[in-house]
Amino acid sequence: MKKCLNGLLVSCLALSFMGCPRTDEGAKEQEAKGEVIVLNKVDFLAKVFNYEKNTEQWVYEGNKPCVVDFYADWCGPCRKVSPILKELAMVYKNEIVVYKVDVDAENELAAAFGIQSIPTLLFIPARGLPQIAQGALPREELIKCIDSYLLGKE
Repeated sequence: MKKCLNGLLVSCLALSFMGCPRTDEGAKEQEAKGEVIVLNKVDFLAKVFNYEKNTEQWVYEGNKPCVVDFYADWCGPCRKVSPILKELAMVYKNEIVVYKVDVDAENELAAAFGIQSIPTLLFIPARGLPQIAQGALPREELIKCIDSYLLGKE
């Protein structure tokens, strides 16, 4: 009986890991290719900001500046911004990372940042505080924010 339960436990564990969306290695590959990386809460806490651990101050967990797009699949303006962010992720792949957070799937994250309208973008420099922008920014405005705020270019 005990042997049977151990086998069942091992099988359940194996099946649960088969459903994992991406390993950390997979996310690094996406970043290197300049892809937009979809984050869940666990990934957000590890890669962007652990608001559960750092309750008093902003501490960015990443190595490169990033843009975080809070979006929903049903949102028209979000669908307009999405291909632009995908393009910019490729253009700036060696300088920044572009993340996306689905507010419907990750409503705790959305609430933690007070997201009330979408799309909402967080521009997070490697050092310093993030800046927030709401609405579907045009490509030129996104480039300006990335170049000036995230990368310090004039």
